[in-house]
Amino acid sequence: MRRRLTAPSSFAGQHVGMDMLNADTEALLALVLAGGASAPRRTLLDRHGGPAAVRALPRGRWREAGLDSAQIRALDGNPAALDPDLLRRCRDWLRQPGHQLIGWHDPDYPPLMRKAGSPPLALFVAGDPALLWYPAVAVVGSRGPTAGGRDNARSFSRALVSAGYAVTSGLAAGVDRAAHEAALDAGGLTVAVLGTGPDVPYPRNHAALMARIAAHGAVVSEHPPGTEARREHFPSRNRILAGLTLGTLVIEAASRSGALITARQAADAGREVFAVPGSIHNPMARGCHRLIRDGAALVESADEVTAALGAWAGALRGELQRRLGATVGQTPEPVDVVSTDDPAHHRLWRALGHDPSNMDQLTERTGLTAAALSSMLLVMELQGRVAVEHGRYSRRSAPILSNAPPGASQGT
Repeated sequence: MRRRLTAPSSFAGQHVGMDMLNADTEALLALVLAGGASAPRRTLLDRHGGPAAVRALPRGRWREAGLDSAQIRALDGNPAALDPDLLRRCRDWLRQPGHQLIGWHDPDYPPLMRKAGSPPLALFVAGDPALLWYPAVAVVGSRGPTAGGRDNARSFSRALVSAGYAVTSGLAAGVDRAAHEAALDAGGLTVAVLGTGPDVPYPRNHAALMARIAAHGAVVSEHPPGTEARREHFPSRNRILAGLTLGTLVIEAASRSGALITARQAADAGREVFAVPGSIHNPMARGCHRLIRDGAALVESADEVTAALGAWAGALRGELQRRLGATVGQTPEPVDVVSTDDPAHHRLWRALGHDPSNMDQLTERTGLTAAALSSMLLVMELQGRVAVEHGRYSRRSAPILSNAPPGASQGT
């Protein structure tokens, strides 16, 4: 297994182990608990650098940015605007060791999540926040898999962590549980993304597994502590699963399955989708067959997954090494990147200009598919060679990563 990159204590968002939370944490909690549209709150953080600075702005600036009346009352400290029990629960949770709140403004915010659709304003993280930067594959599937499906979830997960990838899943019964347990048993890295609060296991009998993941990996939620399971939370949970990972592997899924939602969201984010085929007589294989018909890669081994993700993973691992190396004085290891001898790479680089171009324009100029372009563009972006804003791509005048200060990854 490849060497694990362990985060130093300074690699954390709003982590507080004291009686009083700092001003940034209190302001970020107010922004998170205010609810409503996330985009105006992200815009304020982008423009003003941090939650405390946003909170210090005149009310008129909040309204100009698009905050609604309820959000303004919450940010203004109106006692009636925020549930005091919920606020107390969040503060108590954050005071516990190993608990962080990583906001959109934070340099530790996971870079792949920044590039996905509808990124959350903040993430509650129990465990190692560096794992959210680690090259990962989402392993998802049925809550009631066949014995063969459960075995596939285990064998693929063991092979993925042995190849240096983290396994990310949703802590559900069936495939999710098998994937998490196999990764842990193999001494690998695993991340659980919840549709509940970071302290609420779902299902309840997965409490011990969730504690084990938090101790040896990371548990992630966009929902505040104490949030119980709600049907509408799980599709939004799936977008985080897809957004944190380089690709999504569907082991078994019925025709109507949450795993298919994750796969669609992964494809929409420009990530790879893989599906394991099965018997035509197995109803749990029909979702995978549907994905394959729609363009997902048919895979029979983890080697096929890692071969497809190698260039992406090398660039992301290099960014994590630079982040940690700059923090703890390590020398970063060489980074595998897209070969500059690749004709397709040259064709894309020539098609990119300093004026932003959208995907349709790049497809027309290069003759490459959108899927192929998405893979190369993500790697170039992680290398700091390409800037992206509102789905439009342009060359950077110089790479930003090689001389970047800690956490200087750029979001959109």
